[in-house]
Amino acid sequence: MRPLRICLYVIGVSQFLLGLGFLLVPGAIEGLFDLRPDAPPWANWLVAMLGARFLGYAAGMFVAARRPNRHQAWINTMIAIQAIDWLATLRYLVGGQLRLAQVGVAAVLPVLFVTGLLWWHPGRTAVEVGADA
Repeated sequence: MRPLRICLYVIGVSQFLLGLGFLLVPGAIEGLFDLRPDAPPWANWLVAMLGARFLGYAAGMFVAARRPNRHQAWINTMIAIQAIDWLATLRYLVGGQLRLAQVGVAAVLPVLFVTGLLWWHPGRTAVEVGADA
């Protein structure tokens, strides 16, 4: 369970930092992602809502890290979110609407997060332990 807990805490910290950034310094986030400066002012509303969701999933990852077997729903939904994030990133990169410089680690972290969560998933490891017995 230790590697899974570490993975969950790493994901939780990343989500927490993104959430704080999106909520507290949306202009800096826009600069970090090289977003267009002529976006309408209401776009920060979407940025704030995204920040809230990052913070919510950070909390979920911290809860799951304490007792992964009891909180597999948080783990499963994070796997789904990261997979969707990665597929969306690829779509917009391949379509030319985004540049690799804009997405940065978003092109890599979802793959690492999903791999770790699937590899150390409590359901998977429980099946392996049961098979060895």
